[in-house]
Amino acid sequence: MAKAQVPSAMDAVPATVPQRTGELAESGETYLETILVMKERTNGGFVRAVDIANELNFSKPSVSRGLGLLKEKELIKISSNGDLELTAEGQARAEHIFKRHQLLTVLLQDIANVPSDVAERDACRIEHVISDQTMNGIQAYLKEKELI
Repeated sequence: MAKAQVPSAMDAVPATVPQRTGELAESGETYLETILVMKERTNGGFVRAVDIANELNFSKPSVSRGLGLLKEKELIKISSNGDLELTAEGQARAEHIFKRHQLLTVLLQDIANVPSDVAERDACRIEHVISDQTMNGIQAYLKEKELI
């Protein structure tokens, strides 16, 4: 296998990280993913705004505002008892975000030899900014190496 070409200082151009076009803000993606994960942990049990706030260590008003935006976008429903449910579109987006998280975690743990706790934490941050093109390349690589 050919050695990777490391970019020189002339090739490396610092730039702000653009948000993926048409996507939710990072916090919205995090809320969707957290609802999905917590629902799976509780076998479809109740997940409320306070549970999200506690899980993420976010303020309750911030979570409430973020969930309100997700409700406006019809990605979640909030029942009269406060239970959060993903809509079909919300479920699809949450699964997509979580899949990115899983693939990045595998890449960081198994290829970069990063400890699992660090890999999890870093994957959670990277998943929101990495392009679909790069994710597709990572997924193909992991499949080729039979890691997924």
